[in-house]
Amino acid sequence: MAVALVEAYARLARRVLAGPARLGRTRLVAVDGPSGAGKSVFAARLADALAALPGVERPPVVHIDDLLDGWDDQLTFWPRLEEWVLAPLRAGRPGAYHRYSWVRRCFLPRPVPVPVAPVLLVEGVSAARAAARPDLTLSVFVTAPAPLRLDRAVRRDGPGILPELLRWHAGERAHFAADDTASRVDLVVDGSPTLPHDATRYYVRRP
Repeated sequence: MAVALVEAYARLARRVLAGPARLGRTRLVAVDGPSGAGKSVFAARLADALAALPGVERPPVVHIDDLLDGWDDQLTFWPRLEEWVLAPLRAGRPGAYHRYSWVRRCFLPRPVPVPVAPVLLVEGVSAARAAARPDLTLSVFVTAPAPLRLDRAVRRDGPGILPELLRWHAGERAHFAADDTASRVDLVVDGSPTLPHDATRYYVRRP
C-alpha cells in the first residue's frame, strides 16, 4: 500500500534547478489545484527554498488570480498569460502583466515586471493545464478535502463570496476532470496533511 511521504522543499528546489529549462532560458514550475487547497503557500515556500540555495535569487511568482478579469474568467484568461508572460520569456525577453483589482474590478495600469530568471513559478487553478505542459520543468497539484477548502476560502474572503465560490468549484471540477490534471503532474501534494512535520521546511507528498 502506497503511503504519503514527508519531503523537503530544499530537495525539490534542487530538483527544479537541475531540470531542463523549457521556457526559453527559464524553468517554469506550475502549482495547480483547486481553490483553498494551499497552492499559494506551497509556491511561496518553494520560492523561499530556491532563494536559500547558494547564488540563487528568489524567483518571481505569478498568481493566476491577478490575471483573471473577474469571476467569469476562471479558465479563459490563458491567452493573457501567454501574451504577457510566457511568450516573451520563451523568446528570451522579460514579460510584464497588469494585476486585476478585485475591489475596483479592473486591471491596474501599472505593469508588474516578470524578469528572465532561472525559475518562474505560476500558481493558480489550471496552471498545469495541457497547453502549459511543453514548457514545464515541474508540475505540482495541491489538493485538500472540499469542505476544508470551502471553509478556508470563506474565512479568507468572507461569506459574501459563497455563491460565486460554489460556481467556481463546479468549474474547477469540470476542468480537472477534462484535463486529467492530477494524473499528469509530476507531484501531488497534500494541502491538509496530518503527518507531523515542520511545514516551513517540508511538505507531504501524496502517493
